[in-house]
Amino acid sequence: MDAGTKLSERDVCTKFITPALVAAGWDVQTQIREEVGFTKGRIIVRGGLVTRGKAKRADYVLYYKHLPLALIEAKDQTRAIADGTQQALGYAATLDIPYVFSSNGKGFQLHDRTGTSEQLEQSLAMDRFPSPTELWDRYRRWKRFAPEQESAVLQANFDEAGALIPHKNIAQSHFALTTRSKF
Repeated sequence: MDAGTKLSERDVCTKFITPALVAAGWDVQTQIREEVGFTKGRIIVRGGLVTRGKAKRADYVLYYKHLPLALIEAKDQTRAIADGTQQALGYAATLDIPYVFSSNGKGFQLHDRTGTSEQLEQSLAMDRFPSPTELWDRYRRWKRFAPEQESAVLQANFDEAGALIPHKNIAQSHFALTTRSKF
């Protein structure tokens, strides 16, 4: 590949982002999901015609146990490192994910939605992506989990049909139980 070649978004994912995640300790089989669809697209009605808008999908969602902690928006190499940040922030708000990254394969731009970092946004070299434990520790400190809460949050919960109950529902249920017990 010559110096003038600009890689596509998919190439950036395959050649740079996934290897950086693996090098940081993320497991491809259990902690990394790629091209995660989370909406089918807005329904558009024009006269008697009904169509759907474009479905939304996150390039990467990273999990600690079953809990989604980070979202990465990849961009091709004609774009700046942080060009995916606004798009990723919208996705992260919808999915309730605290750590947002954008990358074009030359580095990462981190946006901490928790507001607990010294800097709201910071640039990271490709070899400085946080490990699963680092992000979990940040998340745990932000939530101020007591030990029993931490174990409850990390406990995978399944419904009667064997489907995993999303973390947001678990957190809401846990909040309702702890709130009720205080009054």
